[in-house]
Amino acid sequence: MKPENKTQAFKFFLLGISEDSSLQPFLFGLFLFMYLVTVLGNLLIILATITDPRLHTPMYLFLSNLSFADICFTSTSIPKMLVNIHTQSKVIPYKGCITQVSFFIVFGVLDNFLLAVMAYDRLVAICHPLQYMVIMNCRLCGSLVLGCWITSALNSLLQTLMALRLSFCADVEIPHFMCELYQLVLLACSDTFANDVVIYFAAMLLVVGPLAGILYSYAKIVSAIRAISSARGKYKAFSTCVSHLSVVSLFYCTVLGVYLSSSVTQNSQATVRASVMYSMVTPMLNPFIYSLRNKDIVRGLRRLFRAKP
Repeated sequence: MKPENKTQAFKFFLLGISEDSSLQPFLFGLFLFMYLVTVLGNLLIILATITDPRLHTPMYLFLSNLSFADICFTSTSIPKMLVNIHTQSKVIPYKGCITQVSFFIVFGVLDNFLLAVMAYDRLVAICHPLQYMVIMNCRLCGSLVLGCWITSALNSLLQTLMALRLSFCADVEIPHFMCELYQLVLLACSDTFANDVVIYFAAMLLVVGPLAGILYSYAKIVSAIRAISSARGKYKAFSTCVSHLSVVSLFYCTVLGVYLSSSVTQNSQATVRASVMYSMVTPMLNPFIYSLRNKDIVRGLRRLFRAKP
């Protein structure tokens, strides 16, 4: 008779960023500050977009969804990490670990798709300015956002179901501050070939695909900007892309850094520190990147606080 799978009775232990007890108060304060700044900054972007009618445009619809995704993205890992640091506990239940993996995939992939959609929005705005509102109509924008959410959720559901079939020989120590799908696959005792195939296929389709779309969009944008005769016109066109290009570069460079550090080196701490960049630092910086050079966002924030425009 086949033995019953007792995987769900096991605990997982998150080893965190550092096991040095003297660093724990500093890490708790640092990551609590980063989390609060992330939530507050992205929430202000969302509120400014909702309350200011001048921001009811496709670009800010996508930006508000990105801000919401960033809040949820960080909320899947940082609160649990803060609780573990505060209570000096490393335990996360099996169900909690799988839930964290599921939501982390949803909002991570959603970020990726939204950045691609925003690149397409900039492409239409610069290459077809007179037809912008016709092309980027409410129906198309709503369909793009809904498609991003549905695709991200379906991918997460598939990856979660594949993770549920894994079995573990004992209570597992995860050399990370969160439950990460790749780490679970590495630590599983059962055959992981099917999981590896699904993970790599999803990465090619859902990460490389949007990245290729972003690169194509910016190739067309650069070509259109080069065709503009006046220097002022070139600067104005390029300035509308600076914020998005900065966020894209930060997002993909940090994600690439994580996977390069995990594949090139065997140092788990290097991978963990790299993960801090894309899971904490990038969502925290996004609101500042979009608001520093964006007069519309600044006006929306002033309107939100009822300051004199």
